[in-house]
Amino acid sequence: MSKDFPIQGYVKPGLEHVRNVFHENFIHGIDVGASLCVYHNDQLLIDLWGGYRDRNCSAPWTEDTLVNVYSTTKGLASIVVALAVEAGCLDYNEPVSKYWPELTAAKDGLTVGQLLSHQGGLCGVEQKLVVDDLYDWKRMVSLLEAQAPLWKPGTSSGYHAITWGYLAGELVKRTLGVKLMHESDFDRPLTLGQIFAQKIASPLRADAYIGLPRAELQRVAEMIGPNHARNQPVDPGSATVPDALYKLSLMNPVIGPYRDVSGDAWPCAEIPAANGQATAKGVSKIYSGLANGGIFQNTSVITPETIEQATVEEWGMDKDRVLGRSVRRGRGFMLNTESRFGPNNSSFGHTGAGGSLGFADPAQKIGFAYLMNQMQPESDTPTRSDLLIEALYSSL
Repeated sequence: MSKDFPIQGYVKPGLEHVRNVFHENFIHGIDVGASLCVYHNDQLLIDLWGGYRDRNCSAPWTEDTLVNVYSTTKGLASIVVALAVEAGCLDYNEPVSKYWPELTAAKDGLTVGQLLSHQGGLCGVEQKLVVDDLYDWKRMVSLLEAQAPLWKPGTSSGYHAITWGYLAGELVKRTLGVKLMHESDFDRPLTLGQIFAQKIASPLRADAYIGLPRAELQRVAEMIGPNHARNQPVDPGSATVPDALYKLSLMNPVIGPYRDVSGDAWPCAEIPAANGQATAKGVSKIYSGLANGGIFQNTSVITPETIEQATVEEWGMDKDRVLGRSVRRGRGFMLNTESRFGPNNSSFGHTGAGGSLGFADPAQKIGFAYLMNQMQPESDTPTRSDLLIEALYSSL
């Protein structure tokens, strides 16, 4: 069966076990197409890709195949927010109302850091949405401005699956976006995605986008929902009935992996919580820079002091109101929880729906990314990335 899922790329001698596990995720797991990349001390350790871009296994996954990374996007977007802080345009400890007075949920002193750590009570809007609404920035911002908070802001954390991107993006647009507009004589504020391209992806030569140019669409892999996985869980367990907050956060609207995400409109929009398009190498380069104090192969994009501010713990191990489980949160980044990002507590990054993941490990100077198009059923444990991370650290 191995010939049905060809694997290509590079592995540093001594790390062959990681390649074997990557291959096993195809042969005995569910992967259809995937890529894995790891840098250590900003030097390439692993760069693998394999399988297929489509469910029919007719289009080979290539070195430059892009794929939707879902909420792994939030980690990339968090760097742009951090740049706004570094530029003196934002302060994590200041109230959101200082920058965005129209936001109803921020009127009682909600700080920027609290908003970025999903404490704003805006995990969704009560207005019924369709997917096309997500492509309309002004509409989404106006709905969030008018939305009464779903719990008292700053008192608990609940995952803002989609809305986080508009909240973070609007803060960036109103602050750093305006500053860069004046400096560059643009006619409108720069968006978070534009700043990401200009200040992060371009200088690092990282193949990653938040708002894909249409010319790149031919490189994008199809997403495959977990219900189409080749191997389904033997015992899926009892189905959990989603509560009202979960429905607002993750089901308003319902976003189809093939119907919506694999179309042309989704990747080309700017949804900084969920529609990043990238290669694993692109994401790994960025996290390698963060793991090495903001410098990747002599290119500096952010200072160590700013990284330290961005990774301050805003929310600890109390359960998330939407997800029903514990997630340590920084100021946009997920902080290592239950060794999801390897053995070191200082690691940070973000996961994405279905299995994608990127993180920085400053303790061991590692930038890691695993991206795929076959989404994993939530009941599957350990995850494919769990197996790869375990193989990596056991081989170092």
